[in-house]
Amino acid sequence: MSIRITALYLVVAGLSIYAWKDWFKSLCGLILLMGVIEHEDMPKSMLGIQGLNLWNVLFLMILLAWVAARRRDNLTWGMPRHVNMLLLLYLGVIVLGFLRAVADRSYLDHYPLASLISEELINTVKWVLPGILLFDGCRSRKQVVLAVVCILVVYLLLSAQVIKRMPLESALGGENERIQRIRLKICLSIGYSAPNLSTILAGASWAMLAALPLVHKKKYWLLLLAAAGMVAFGQALTGGRAGYLAWGATGLMLCLLKWRRYLLLAPVMLIVMPMVVPGTAERMLQGFGQTDASGQETVDDLSVTSGRTAIWPYVIDKIGESPVIGHGRLAMVRTGLYDQMTLMGHEGFSHPHNMYLQTLLDNGILGSIPIFLFWGTMLVYSTRLFRSPNRLYAAVGGLSLSLMLAQLFAGIGSQYFYPTASTLTVWAAMLLALRVHVEEKRAQEALQTDSLWDVPVPIPEREIAYAHAEETAWQ
Repeated sequence: MSIRITALYLVVAGLSIYAWKDWFKSLCGLILLMGVIEHEDMPKSMLGIQGLNLWNVLFLMILLAWVAARRRDNLTWGMPRHVNMLLLLYLGVIVLGFLRAVADRSYLDHYPLASLISEELINTVKWVLPGILLFDGCRSRKQVVLAVVCILVVYLLLSAQVIKRMPLESALGGENERIQRIRLKICLSIGYSAPNLSTILAGASWAMLAALPLVHKKKYWLLLLAAAGMVAFGQALTGGRAGYLAWGATGLMLCLLKWRRYLLLAPVMLIVMPMVVPGTAERMLQGFGQTDASGQETVDDLSVTSGRTAIWPYVIDKIGESPVIGHGRLAMVRTGLYDQMTLMGHEGFSHPHNMYLQTLLDNGILGSIPIFLFWGTMLVYSTRLFRSPNRLYAAVGGLSLSLMLAQLFAGIGSQYFYPTASTLTVWAAMLLALRVHVEEKRAQEALQTDSLWDVPVPIPEREIAYAHAEETAWQ
């Protein structure tokens, strides 16, 4: 057993014991482990038992400690009723889609029932639970800041692994098949595909910039700025074009919502980036400016989208066969569409590579509505917090908004609405923003009523109210 694995066992053991003293800090440690736990060197199971691994053991201990603490402290839940309902409907869609897949396992002969239950139901639900515990556990400003720091450090750890192992030629050199193979191999060794890892990092650099107002000392401000640059460079090395698109679109949206003066830098960025990271620019423009047989320049759609545009018409046709309720989980495989695409030469498309088409194919319009409503609700709450003059609220809102937008933009060419290991931090950020939204609302209500006489008082200006709201919220 290597020193790293031994250290991991000791960390998990320590956090498991400490959870009974302070489960929230152990939960933050659990989230931090997401920065390394998917690495190829990390143990994926214990004693050969499926599902028994270090992360799951630690999470189980934290979950038990949380249950005991809730009974002891008699804490209120506090989640808005409509969000509770949307989460339950979201869960219902996942469970119903899974049951339909179990009932009709066409083309799933290679997928044992035990693995189907573990991967498509238990693990799908599991990745949301740390975020729900984070929502319940954040009861002070210090806890919110600690959660923000832990989420950001996960992305820093992932980008550090990319930078350490990926040759600089991936971003600074020319684009060729050898570089593409190296990218794919190294990203998979870290635990994610290249497009997925690019998307994971796409919103993180913007989230770090959104957290800058929380830092008071100049040296820490510069360190956070350097961390944002490090994450952005790590993403550039991955070669994931959907992530590149998501990075640019997310930054543009944040500028339109709040940082409008930085829109002036957009033309400068477009000029400077090809000079600083020419390999990334060449990768992004792959498929453009192709020369056809007549000598004219054309755009190779298949190259630009890596073949996605070739399969999407078939996916849309399949959606049309059951537009209301869809076909259930893993519909791309279970309907025979995957085999059809393979026979046509489009290999590797076991899902539509479009999160919007996937949920419509699996769950139909009816099942997709609660999913879209939940994400839309979280976007609204995160945007309100991001635009707030309160620095803590703005940082949390910026974190959630950046990560959500990156997922939604990259979802045009990849990603899932189903929770996965790669989106655990996104769910954690969303539910952290929800907690801050709830506390902000409670603080504003407290400012409008005299606590002694219960007499309504004049509502202060929004800027003045926010100066006091933070203290009121975290009593």
